[in-house]
Amino acid sequence: MPTSLSAADFFAAKLAYETDPADLAADRASGHPPIVIDTRSAASWSQGRIPGALHIPNADLAARIADVATGKDAAIVVYCWGPGCNGSTRGALILATLGYTNVRELIGGFEYWAREGFATVSDNGRARRSPDPLAAPVTDVVAAAAP
Repeated sequence: MPTSLSAADFFAAKLAYETDPADLAADRASGHPPIVIDTRSAASWSQGRIPGALHIPNADLAARIADVATGKDAAIVVYCWGPGCNGSTRGALILATLGYTNVRELIGGFEYWAREGFATVSDNGRARRSPDPLAAPVTDVVAAAAP
């Protein structure tokens, strides 16, 4: 199957439209946080979410995005459950189709956010679990493995 992109161009473009949990946490701490949108169902949202995220399921995204993003260049990160879910990809596509130019997808979604030990909130309150050594940022894994 012929393609119009080289492998290098594909991966460069992919990186431009993705972020990982550690980078999202750093962006949020920088003083210029992106708008973070949880595209999952209400039941999923109530079970756990990234603090400060907005709950806008994909079915409502086109109708509601203008209420939260003041311009088409607003920094937006979308997420869903995890790597087995394509809700964030669908959400990012909806936003890009609407003309939003600074949209990124959270790699691994809520699952990787929680596995890396970042704070979560649910309808039952706040939580933080210990980082999973297989999913934690490389610096944490190296430090934990040092003698």
